[in-house]
Amino acid sequence: MSAPAPLVYPLAGLLAEPPGTERRYDIHGATIRLPDDLRLTEPLEGTVRISRTNRGVIVSAVLETAIAGSCARCLRDIEVPTRVSIEEEVLPSVDLASGRPLDPGEEPEVARLSDHHELDLGALAAEAISLAEPIAPLCEPDCPGLCIECGERLGPEHVAHPDDDIDPRLAALQGFRVDGEPESE
Repeated sequence: MSAPAPLVYPLAGLLAEPPGTERRYDIHGATIRLPDDLRLTEPLEGTVRISRTNRGVIVSAVLETAIAGSCARCLRDIEVPTRVSIEEEVLPSVDLASGRPLDPGEEPEVARLSDHHELDLGALAAEAISLAEPIAPLCEPDCPGLCIECGERLGPEHVAHPDDDIDPRLAALQGFRVDGEPESE
């Protein structure tokens, strides 16, 4: 018999219990595959509580990790700390009494247990982390960004560029002055 996949919890025993029964699990060092181009840089840490209901189970989890990203201003590679909370109803895919498959078309948006009454928390976690990815992550709150002249990161070590590079088509505008503005040479 092969070992269960990470974050897969067998719930056949819990489904035989009365509503209100729950199981708690700690998660340490788990890794999952994320959708698109997302990549974990730290393993998952957290807790999960699975509570029996009259229809299935309620999954409540709090997970922490970090994902790889790049700063939206200076384009440096960064790790984005991510904390997600999962509150999800998960229903059986097989009738508990008869063993017959249930029609998922009745509630297609609801997560389902496997045919063996296993919960794949990895799929729920991957979706939650994907949705929690920031649109424009920053390496630091006041990241200065990139220089529009040379493309280097702005900051104390960046050398200013001379302003004498004027587009020849606009050279005639150098002679115009606003009232009260001193002439510079």
